[in-house]
Amino acid sequence: MFKEKKIIVVMPAYNAAQTLLKTYKEVMAQEMVDLVIVVDDFSRDETVSLAQKLPKTRVFAHEKNLGYGGNQKTCYQLALEENGDIIIMVHPDYQYTPKLIPAIVPMIANGLYHCVIGSRILGGYALKGGMPIWKYISNRFLTLAENILLGAKLSEYHTGYRAFSRELLEQLPLHLNSDNFVFDNQMLAQIIWLGYTVAEVSCPTLYFPEASSINFFRSIQYGLGCLHTGLEFRLAKMKVINSERFP
Repeated sequence: MFKEKKIIVVMPAYNAAQTLLKTYKEVMAQEMVDLVIVVDDFSRDETVSLAQKLPKTRVFAHEKNLGYGGNQKTCYQLALEENGDIIIMVHPDYQYTPKLIPAIVPMIANGLYHCVIGSRILGGYALKGGMPIWKYISNRFLTLAENILLGAKLSEYHTGYRAFSRELLEQLPLHLNSDNFVFDNQMLAQIIWLGYTVAEVSCPTLYFPEASSINFFRSIQYGLGCLHTGLEFRLAKMKVINSERFP
């Protein structure tokens, strides 16, 4: 706990057996996390059996693969059921360091922000951490386009390191979002739509064989989805269209 607020870390897992334990140990080493929720998206490895042995951990296994976005929907639903006040998403593939948790939690607990993300761009960590150059260029292009369409000034929209207050999560119509990777982007757009400020902290990241990544074809699909989300946001803002996602 921190300032009497329950801290829950959610881990959307898929074939994460090789890195789950290392990530979990570093999460718990921060000494402020009350509960870890691991949601397994129908993995083909030992992710579930390993997670079930971890203390202070709730494990939920999907009976079929729902996708990255579908996994997150379950993560946040379970975190709210467990009465989490601050919910942090940490990927169990160890691409993002849990050591930032003590820096992120007070920003929300003190009432300064309701959403904090870890940016790989701030501090120049993306390329240093091994991000492929084509992904870096795509990241910068999409971020520029989205900042224009959403009227925001974020350094990136595509990080998987995120923290939210309970108050914010309860307002978001997450069920209307995609079950695929563009879910992340749609969620940030909804937060900006509601008028919340998204805070950013500089976040080192690592790219290695065990870390999850999407291929070139799915990256193109994701990029088009991000642009569609930004355009939908802008047209709804201009009252050209009616949007359930941005009511």
